[in-house]
Amino acid sequence: MTLMLHAGAGVVDYDGLRALETPEATDTHVPIPHHMVVDMVKYSLGFYGHELIAENYGVTPDGARFFGVLSLRSPYGDYVDTVGLRNSHDKRFPIGISIGSRVFVCDNLAFNGDHVIRRKHTAKARRDLPGLVAEVIEPLGEARKAQAITFERYKATELTDDIADLAVMQLYRKGAINVTRIADVLSAYDDPPHDWGDKTAWRLFNAATFSLTGRVSEDPRLTTTVHKVIDGVCERIH
Repeated sequence: MTLMLHAGAGVVDYDGLRALETPEATDTHVPIPHHMVVDMVKYSLGFYGHELIAENYGVTPDGARFFGVLSLRSPYGDYVDTVGLRNSHDKRFPIGISIGSRVFVCDNLAFNGDHVIRRKHTAKARRDLPGLVAEVIEPLGEARKAQAITFERYKATELTDDIADLAVMQLYRKGAINVTRIADVLSAYDDPPHDWGDKTAWRLFNAATFSLTGRVSEDPRLTTTVHKVIDGVCERIH
């Protein structure tokens, strides 16, 4: 979804990652170069046919902590899937790779996603990580396909104004939005700022996520709740 740098890290490109020095290994700590984590993930993504369209990276001023987000073109629609990356040289946190449609990586150490790998920096981790990455990315194609089917169901589910109003209140009751966001969701649904089509579950889903801009960065689980509410609306209608 996004990469937020507000706790000291700064933006860096791939060449900048390669230029960073990696500390010497010890008996108990074997740092993995930040760019090597990127290379392993990008190789597996390419091997399994995923098209990378954007990459964003950040590091702390001392180069010890790395954060990244890779964006993948969707073959199913006008949205992207994301892969979040995290690595450290100072033992602050383990290697992290997160994959999903709701990935959030932040330099304040928040790290969320649908599937997450976390491995400590050891000689064994350096040896096993390429295989672990491949194990997670191999089924990613099916997961992205399932997501596309969900979105198509949203687009095919027409909503009356009464049903849309009830769904918005359900979003409030489930804690996805607070009382001040109710008007924001209704406004975005009735008068969309983007072309989300007719009055369907897809339009309501986008209106809800649009109104949550910023809050999702603080709590990515909110989008999970939105999905559950919209899924429930579709099930009741069909």
